[in-house]
Amino acid sequence: MTDHSRPVRLAIIGSGSIAEAAHMPAVNTQGGATQVVAAVDVDFERARAFAARWRIPAAFEDVGRMLKETAPDLAIVCTPPGAHREAIVTCLNAGVWVWCEKPPTLSLAEYDEIAAHEREGGPYVAYVFQHRFGSAARALREHIRTGRLGRPLIGICHTLWYRGDSYYQVPWRGKWSTEGGGPSMGHGIHQMDLMLALLGEWTEVRAATATLARDVETEDVSMAIVRFASGAMVSMVNTVLSPRETSYLRFDFPEATVELTHLYGYDNTNWTWTPAPHRVQDTPADLGAPEQNDASSHTAQLRHLIDALRSGRRPEASGDDGRRVLAFIAALYQSASSGAPVTPDLIAPGNPFYYSMSGAPLPSTSAEREESHV
Repeated sequence: MTDHSRPVRLAIIGSGSIAEAAHMPAVNTQGGATQVVAAVDVDFERARAFAARWRIPAAFEDVGRMLKETAPDLAIVCTPPGAHREAIVTCLNAGVWVWCEKPPTLSLAEYDEIAAHEREGGPYVAYVFQHRFGSAARALREHIRTGRLGRPLIGICHTLWYRGDSYYQVPWRGKWSTEGGGPSMGHGIHQMDLMLALLGEWTEVRAATATLARDVETEDVSMAIVRFASGAMVSMVNTVLSPRETSYLRFDFPEATVELTHLYGYDNTNWTWTPAPHRVQDTPADLGAPEQNDASSHTAQLRHLIDALRSGRRPEASGDDGRRVLAFIAALYQSASSGAPVTPDLIAPGNPFYYSMSGAPLPSTSAEREESHV
């Protein structure tokens, strides 16, 4: 997009709760940098009602028709996970950039198939991993890069959330073929992505999963031990069975412990910077806690994405950078299934977990996928 003087034209694909609660507020706080031109939903009446609430000029039930009639620059995909691939590929083939909700796809095979439709300079598809974009996470990542606190040693990555039985009455939830996995895929993915964005490449995962309380095909709890190329080790839990909900990350360095305690988003007040005993007089600022206080949010990530779109460069949380957490989750599921540690090189074509987080190949055609969802 070479004309920086006009707003980026946006389309919303999927008019459910995440579009309502997160994406439209994010769009409307971009200071005139965006203009929503269309809303799309397979339920046309829902699309029309959504468009009316947000004063969007056009509503559609077909993505292809919307692209031809409104010519957006960027499409925001807010559909259930099983519908991500078709919407993304349709947009990329039309030359339209995409920002897609998590989880990116149902499998690494789908992710790589989609990536083949990108072109140098765009269009690109980025995925919603908004926790990377808060100021404290950005500061800590830079400190890890420069070694300001020493090398990372020990970490904790916990997503302890609660989803009752009613949550899984939505037909596509709790099924491998339509949600792709349990809380490891649909809930803890945010904390795990932030952990990976901070600590870098992982080298081994040992995991266990169980279905303890919910009537689902997938797990409702997973636990793992993760090793990183830096030598750091991390303990991880993902669950939807915890009445007192929290999202908790902790990183221990020789010079400090840095902790994040929040639920669905954070600002600087959710972070704790504790000096090591030999630096007991140091303040959080001495350790590198940022003065600027940008919250993690869809708003923050969208701002970065718009800048990348205008510049024609690959955005953060896309390509290999967006793929990393999906490969990690595939390895987690394989380790839990096999009882053995899994390394990144194992998650490749020919491995059943490359094609499905359950280890069973997904249907290969659109017709077969639709039939499997009935």
